[in-house]
Amino acid sequence: MEIESVKCECCELKEDCTQDYISGVKAKFDGKWLCGLCSEAVRDEVSRGNNAFDIEEAVKAHMSFCGKFKSNPAVRVADGMRQMLRRRSGDLNSSPSSSKKYTRSASTKSY
Repeated sequence: MEIESVKCECCELKEDCTQDYISGVKAKFDGKWLCGLCSEAVRDEVSRGNNAFDIEEAVKAHMSFCGKFKSNPAVRVADGMRQMLRRRSGDLNSSPSSSKKYTRSASTKSY
């Protein structure tokens, strides 16, 4: 099984995948290879009943959305995960003493 590096046509994130997997993804998304995050966003857009997007329209809309942001896709993914974890930690830690653990200065320590 040969591994190939492929770049998402929406966000330009690179992933290492097998040719079979790449072909399968392209078959689902109108001949375009999308990373896992972008493919989920496109599927979500298609599943919304009010927009009635087909795959091709949803891929075009998501590509347009990604084109508006020029930062490194890996940084955007990391930022999104950080925001999600901050929201979740706020939900789980309602006491004021526990929220002090997650201040900006604490997150800049090197381990």
